[in-house]
Amino acid sequence: MKKAVIGALQIGLLWVIYEIGLEAVKILHLPVPGNVFGMLVLFLLLITGILKLQWIDTGATWILKHLSFFFIPISVGLMSLGSFFLHNGVVLTVILAVSAVAGIVGTGMSAQLLARGREASHEQQLRRDTL
Repeated sequence: MKKAVIGALQIGLLWVIYEIGLEAVKILHLPVPGNVFGMLVLFLLLITGILKLQWIDTGATWILKHLSFFFIPISVGLMSLGSFFLHNGVVLTVILAVSAVAGIVGTGMSAQLLARGREASHEQQLRRDTL
């Protein structure tokens, strides 16, 4: 029971951060979705240590565990757009393919850049230790 209450409170905290993102985008007239801005706020709060991971861990884990259920309403809504997909299917497929390739390439390049940086700092540390 205690774990369920803690998880519910953590989900509530995540919801508050989501709402802050939505309101900030409205007030500041930012060209990004509010949920994306909310995730950026959450990331900054975690990186700076203002928000501790253990404060949201149980709730976030539960949400991720049940993530597939959140896509059911979207899937049902897409069923009503069959004619749209018939007319624009090729264009949508190209857009999805290009987006996937861009995401894969961007992730790969970022990972390689971070790995090179780690290797360089490790080599510098080894040089300092041998001197």
